[in-house]
Amino acid sequence: MDYSAIRFPKTDNTDFFKTLNARVNAYFQQNNVSKYGNWKLYVKSIVVFSIFLTPYFLIISNNFNQWAMLLLTIVLGMGMSFVGMCVMHDGNHGTYSRNRWVNNLMGSSIYILAGNVYNWKVQHNVLHHTYTNIADMDEDIDADGLIRLHKHDKWKRFHRFQHYYSVFLYGLMTISWAISKDYAQMKRYISQGLSFEKKVNPTKEWTILITTKVIYLLIWIVLPIVLLDIAWWKVFIGFFVMHYTAGVILSVVFQLAHVVENTENPLPDDQGNMENTWAVHQLRTTANFARRNWLVSFFVGGLNYQIEHHIFPNISHVHYPKISEIVKQTALEYGLPYNEYRTTREAIVSHFRMLRELGRQPAVVTA
Repeated sequence: MDYSAIRFPKTDNTDFFKTLNARVNAYFQQNNVSKYGNWKLYVKSIVVFSIFLTPYFLIISNNFNQWAMLLLTIVLGMGMSFVGMCVMHDGNHGTYSRNRWVNNLMGSSIYILAGNVYNWKVQHNVLHHTYTNIADMDEDIDADGLIRLHKHDKWKRFHRFQHYYSVFLYGLMTISWAISKDYAQMKRYISQGLSFEKKVNPTKEWTILITTKVIYLLIWIVLPIVLLDIAWWKVFIGFFVMHYTAGVILSVVFQLAHVVENTENPLPDDQGNMENTWAVHQLRTTANFARRNWLVSFFVGGLNYQIEHHIFPNISHVHYPKISEIVKQTALEYGLPYNEYRTTREAIVSHFRMLRELGRQPAVVTA
């Protein structure tokens, strides 16, 4: 797959992004605010890590009955998703701190979430953020044919029911990282020569992948079995419930940003040229939800401000509520869309309506 063949126009007649960028930079300069994380992010990190790690140590203590243990694994899964969205995400975007080592440390939290830094940075930072909602380029809208997430994907008869069964598949997202996806993904990315910052070292990346996977399984599978002295299948059930909880939360949040009724799936022309500049493309392919709900914003790491995140991935999510007003005002001023849903519920309803529509057999076009 030749990603370099896709080209966005460098400029447009309106200079939308030039104006927007100047206004956002002015906000930070005039208020003497850093674009990196601040005390709000540090406090949030303590909260979400506590939600994630406390249930683990309570389980290891083995002082609860099996139903309490099961409930703790659900809380574990919630904490797992919160750490991924609030801490790991900023770290791997380099926005958690102005110090590179701090970003690397926070980004490395993905290893205790069953993921891999190299794979995540290529899939998310490079492919998703560059080729947002472009079929065969953005892997976030590729569900291996099980779910039809855009109109350019091949339709299959069972897609008629995808608005019913999709949520059950969403829960398998993170467990696939732990079991198989990371291996296949790394093999594919390395063979394609894909990298985030510098030329990839295959030996180094494979060593990191295998080592971290072994440590991960020791922490989450072997250690509980050895310390708790309970049936291995109960540990596996808890492991699955944890991942399933995290998978549902993460998948739904991701889908609300790009697979809803108001977002687009543009394709390049025969020469690989996109119609809009990259910034305008982000506006047309992305949506916000529940901007006024501080609780949602807190726990999803600002991913409900997806428009701001896509246009300014170099700014920490704790600043999105402030700059969102600038982005919205500028977009509307230039006659561009600013897709948003007032509540999380509205966005979820829109997503499943979209799935139902995509699940219908496309009309046959005759010459």
